[in-house]
Amino acid sequence: MKKETQLDASGRRKFGLLDKVAYAAGDFGCNMSFALKGTVQTFWLVFMMLETGLLSILLLLVQIWDAVNDPLIGSMIDADRRKYKMGKFKTYIFVGACGLLVAGALVFIPLPNAATWLKAVLFVLGYIVWDACYTVANVPYGSMLNLVTSDKIEQAELSTWRSIGSMVGGMVPGIILPMLIWQKVTFDGTTDFLNRIDAPDGFAASDYLYDPITKVPYEIGDAVLNPATGKQVEILLGERVFWAALIMGVLGFIAFMFMIKKITIRVDENTVKTNENAEKVNIFKSFGKFIKNRPAVGATVAAMGMFLGMQSATTANTIMFATYFGKASLSGLVQIIGFLPMFLFMPFIKKIVGKFGKKEASVVGTLISLFGGLIMLVFPMVPESVALPVYMLGLVFFGIGMGVYTCVSWAMMGDAIDYNEWKFGTREEGTVYSLHSFFRKLAQGVGPSVVLLVMAALGYNEKLGTIGQSMETAKNMCWLVAGLYLFSAVLQFVGLALIYNLDKKTVAKMNEELGHTAPAAVEDGNIPA
Repeated sequence: MKKETQLDASGRRKFGLLDKVAYAAGDFGCNMSFALKGTVQTFWLVFMMLETGLLSILLLLVQIWDAVNDPLIGSMIDADRRKYKMGKFKTYIFVGACGLLVAGALVFIPLPNAATWLKAVLFVLGYIVWDACYTVANVPYGSMLNLVTSDKIEQAELSTWRSIGSMVGGMVPGIILPMLIWQKVTFDGTTDFLNRIDAPDGFAASDYLYDPITKVPYEIGDAVLNPATGKQVEILLGERVFWAALIMGVLGFIAFMFMIKKITIRVDENTVKTNENAEKVNIFKSFGKFIKNRPAVGATVAAMGMFLGMQSATTANTIMFATYFGKASLSGLVQIIGFLPMFLFMPFIKKIVGKFGKKEASVVGTLISLFGGLIMLVFPMVPESVALPVYMLGLVFFGIGMGVYTCVSWAMMGDAIDYNEWKFGTREEGTVYSLHSFFRKLAQGVGPSVVLLVMAALGYNEKLGTIGQSMETAKNMCWLVAGLYLFSAVLQFVGLALIYNLDKKTVAKMNEELGHTAPAAVEDGNIPA
C-alpha cells in the first residue's frame, strides 16, 4: 500500500527528508561546474602555457566581471514579477542548468599551439559564458533556502544538507579528475614529452634519458625523473580536461533536474523582493545597507578568507604536488582525505548549533583551523620523507576546524538576511545573497591572480610546465601553500569572531521580534529531525 503524503496547513507536502536531499542535489549540480574552477588556472598555466602575468590579468578581469554579474542577476530576479509554470526560482535554475551542460567545457578548449592573442580571447569568452550560466543557476538556488521553509531549524538543516551536496560534489571531481588528467611519464625510448616545453636551465633533453640519481640509462617502461628535483615527471593531458568538463556538465544537469522536480516551495515567492513596498531595485542603496549589516559582512569576510586561502592555494598546491612530491595525480585524493573530518560534524550539527549557537561553534572551529595552519608551516622544514604526512596532519586539523562553519555557513547568511529585515524593515534575499557572492567571487578572482604573480616571483617558469622546475621553486611552492592556508584561517577568525554579531541569544531575540518560528527544543539542543 502506497504511503499517504503528509500535508501541512497550506496543503503542501510537509517539510522532510526529500526536501533536504533535493536541496543537497542542487549544490551537487552547482559543484559539478564550480569544482572545475580549481583546474582553470592549472590548465591555462601548465597545458596552454599562457604567460603567468597575462593569465593573472585575464583571470582578475573575468572574476571582477563575475563579481559584478552576481548582484545584477540577483536584482533582476528580485524585480521579475512574471508568473512561471515552475515558479520563478526553479525557472531561472533550469535555464542556468541548461547552459551549464556545455558552458563548463568552453573554457577548456585544448589549443596549446594557438597564438597568444587567440588563447586570451578563448579564455575570456569561454569564462564569461560559463560564469553567466553558473550565476543564473546559483544565485536563485542560494536564495531558495528561505522559500522552502520559514522554520529556522529546518533552514539550518537545509544549510547542512547543502554543505553535504557541496562536499560530495567537490569530492567526486576532486578525487577522480586529477587521476584522469595527470599522467606519469615512463620512458619509451624518446623524449617526445618535451616537445611542448623548453629544457630547464642547465639541462638538455638528453638529461631525461637516464636516472639523475644513479646515472643509469633508462630502460623502456622506467619512470622518468626530473633531473632538477629527482621527482617523477607528470604531464597534464589537456584534451581529457575538456571531455571531463562535458561529462560533469551532464551530471550537474541531472542533479538540478532532480532538485527542481522534488523540492517544494512553501513560502510565497512574492515575498522575495527588494523591499516590502515593491519599489524598483536600488543597487547602491542596497549596497549601503549591506555594509551596515554586520552579520552579512562578517559572514562574507569569513567566506572571502576561505576562498582566498583554499581557492588561491589550488594551483600552487597542484604545482607543489607535481614538483615537490611527484604525485600530481593524487593531489585531489590527499586534499579530500584532509577534509573528510568535516563529515564528523554532520550527524551532530543540529545538537551543536542548538546548544552552543552557530557563531559560537564556528569560532571555536576557526581556532582549530589556525592550529592546522601553524602545523602546515612546519612541513616545508621537515625531511622530505615525512613532509607529506605532516602536511596532511595540518590539513586534517584545518578540515576539522572548518567542519561546523561549512555546515552552517548558508544558515548564517539566512540569519544575516533576517537581520536586514530586523534592522532596516526590508527583506532582500536575492540582493543580499548576490552581494555576498560579489565579494566572495572577488576574492576568488583577486586571490588566484595575486598567487600566480607570487608563484612567478618565487621562480615558477610557465615555459617549463611541471617537468623542469627547480628544487628551489618546488620548495617555495610548499611555503606558499602553507602560508595561504594559515591566512585563510586568520581571516575566517576575524570575520566570525570579531565582526559577525549574531550569537545565540541575539538570534533568539531577532526571531521573536520578527515572529519567526523558534521551537523551544532549540534551547536545550534537542532539535527535531
